[in-house]
Amino acid sequence: MPSGPLPDRAHIVVIGGGVIGTSVAYHLTKLGYTDIVLLEQGQLSSGTTWHAAGLVGQLRASESGTRLVQYSTELYAELEAETGLSAGYKQCGGVTVARSEDRMVQLRRTAANAAAYDLECELLTPDEAFARYPVMRVDDLVGAIWLPADGKANPTDLTAALAKGARQRGARIVEHTRVIDILVAGGRVTGVRTDAGDIEAEIVVNCAGQWALQIGLMAGVNVPLHSAEHFYVVSETIAGVHPDMPILRDPDGYTYFKEEVGGLVIGGFEPEAKPWVSPREIPYPFEFQLLDEDWDHFQILMDNAMLRIPALEDTGIKKFYNGPESFTPDNQFILGEAPGLTNFFVAAGFNSVGIASAGGAGRALAEWIVNGSPTSDLTSVDIRRFAPFNGNVSWLHDRVAEILGLHYEIPWPNREMTTARPFRRSPVHHLLVAANANFGSRMGWERANFFAPPDCAPVIEYTWGKPNWLPWSAAEQASTRTGVTVFDQTSFSKYLLVGADAEAALQWLCTADVAVEVGTTVYTGMLNARGTYESDVTITRTAPDEFLIVSSAATTERDKDHIRTHLPTGARATLVDVTSSLAVFGVMGPRSRDLLSALSDADLSDAAFPFGTSRQISLGYATVRATRITYVGELGWEIYVPTEFAVGVYEDLMAAGAEFEVTRGGYYAIESLRLEKGYRAFGRELTPNDNPVEAGLLFACKLKTDIDFLGREAVEKAKAAGPQRRLVSFSVDNSEAMLWGGELVLRDDGSAGPVAAGQVSSAAWGETTGSCVGLAYLRAADAAPVTADWIKAGRYEVNVGGQRYPITVSLKAIYDPANSRIR
Repeated sequence: MPSGPLPDRAHIVVIGGGVIGTSVAYHLTKLGYTDIVLLEQGQLSSGTTWHAAGLVGQLRASESGTRLVQYSTELYAELEAETGLSAGYKQCGGVTVARSEDRMVQLRRTAANAAAYDLECELLTPDEAFARYPVMRVDDLVGAIWLPADGKANPTDLTAALAKGARQRGARIVEHTRVIDILVAGGRVTGVRTDAGDIEAEIVVNCAGQWALQIGLMAGVNVPLHSAEHFYVVSETIAGVHPDMPILRDPDGYTYFKEEVGGLVIGGFEPEAKPWVSPREIPYPFEFQLLDEDWDHFQILMDNAMLRIPALEDTGIKKFYNGPESFTPDNQFILGEAPGLTNFFVAAGFNSVGIASAGGAGRALAEWIVNGSPTSDLTSVDIRRFAPFNGNVSWLHDRVAEILGLHYEIPWPNREMTTARPFRRSPVHHLLVAANANFGSRMGWERANFFAPPDCAPVIEYTWGKPNWLPWSAAEQASTRTGVTVFDQTSFSKYLLVGADAEAALQWLCTADVAVEVGTTVYTGMLNARGTYESDVTITRTAPDEFLIVSSAATTERDKDHIRTHLPTGARATLVDVTSSLAVFGVMGPRSRDLLSALSDADLSDAAFPFGTSRQISLGYATVRATRITYVGELGWEIYVPTEFAVGVYEDLMAAGAEFEVTRGGYYAIESLRLEKGYRAFGRELTPNDNPVEAGLLFACKLKTDIDFLGREAVEKAKAAGPQRRLVSFSVDNSEAMLWGGELVLRDDGSAGPVAAGQVSSAAWGETTGSCVGLAYLRAADAAPVTADWIKAGRYEVNVGGQRYPITVSLKAIYDPANSRIR
């Protein structure tokens, strides 16, 4: 029976009474929304929250993720004063140890990230690590780091405190009430149906944990997650273990350790996980339940635990916990408003970091609900990064077996998932396989990273240094700079906006002026009301009432949702996703005109076909759209080909290209080439935290016209105030250094020595420049505007795994700043 009266209506219904649902409800009430009902099918925290280990590690891979957890720790420390209930939070610090030099490089990079985010972090020798955790063995260690801000919380107590805080401000919490359907009308959520009756609601929030996929299906919403068995044990008391012991992580041994009542909680993330039942078939009821013990599967964790803590060999085990936990296909949680269903929000799939993330994620989603859009960069966790095909349960089952182990695997640069692949394939995939391509994956697309010589296996040997594939990618770069290279770029997202008001709609959506002649291509940003980036695209006017929009592979669902949501009211314009109907081949390099002219009678001269021109041409037997544009900084065309003609066109390009020594190119070469030219990428240089002033893209903003666009007012204010950060290109002065992105940038103005001044957003080997190149945002220590003079006045270094290298920075492109090569 329900634990309280079920109202007929509420402004907001939150589904799920775990730590995430209670956090969302708590923060909504804190923002003034009090007409809230939280529904829990069992008791609060009885799903997957209660058996969480409760680790709260602040430092994450990105600044936005780190800030979320930082807020969590601040909140957990304050909850008792507000609610009278303790969250069981204790700041005990954390030690992470390294058994190998490769792991130690990662920890040095972690320490540099901490400096970039202004978090305290200390590198330790093995003996120093032993001093902080004297019950562990250290003779096999290379080193460690100490993070004093790490802590631990009691999941059940934390949930109760958040729930009480929500109740105190008016939220109603009803337990033992199961949601059995989501009510929808006219593309909007209208309420929920429970086993005790219906509740009408304007907003519904799905915080159902491992049941979130089921709840999503009720609403026709894709929530791709799958449960895996997740293990830990609790030991008997151990001499020397005390309540103030820090958290110990031994990722090379897949294990972590947390003090509990004089003993240790011993858990981990084994390399190959055990997926649980289909998320469509999770049993009900499943309240405060565990799965069967599996000592055989736990053996790899226990063996490593005894290696690290020798006393465990003579210590008993009090309890074995095997609790299911939900994981997503990319190891990032899911947050945001579901595309295609207004006012249906999701916060789920927390991949065993729900306790650490709950405070920050709950606040972020509450702000999203209240403000109508995110207030910070949530791109990496945004539900719109997934497409409907990511909800395939068979695919999720196989992917999750790999995902759990990623928590403690070395986060190698460019690491590719290996499970549930190949997935989406371009029409010429088999031709790329035959050419010895190595494939990466983006939005499910199989994309060539590089092409290996015939006598070499096309594999990635992961490393922090220069990789095995670098000479092959470097050859592709050289071909593009000196000859001609063909890239399969079919994975581009491609949409048509069609209708009498298409131009007017795009003028509102885009920073650049798109009122151009038919056959003209424009580069433009798309912003939010805060004047920061939601996407960057190229737009080609293909008819008076039709525009072709081309975007990155990863942003298909995000782009479509942003455009449809922000179309002017009443606009006669329809967006159509044509991604799968068109293959795209980039034909790039100084001999690209020669190659295309060998297959076409079109006049491709600079006078007849200038940069930014797009038109239909014949190419062999096919009729294609050729757009003169480049993302690599050379003369070139993107060729848009109906998929049924793609194989023939590709074969023609390679056959005719033999005369011009054509090369096949992969995405690693594109990355290097675009960074030498300083071309920005969404998700790295352009995010919802970055504006055109900081990114150096005011040239793509129509501020000299009186045409309004979404975010214009905010951009004008940012321009008047001056940039607080500035994006710069750089090259490393030492050819031995290998950069991957994320490295700390230090600035020395000659007064006080080097200080943290920013972080590398993207980096790669630049064959043309003979060293690594990249892009980085620089900021002043005193938060003053970053001017060109300030940039020139500094000397700069980059921290690469603990070793510093001088870099040369510039507000202009490192390669061909005058753009002479693209003409």
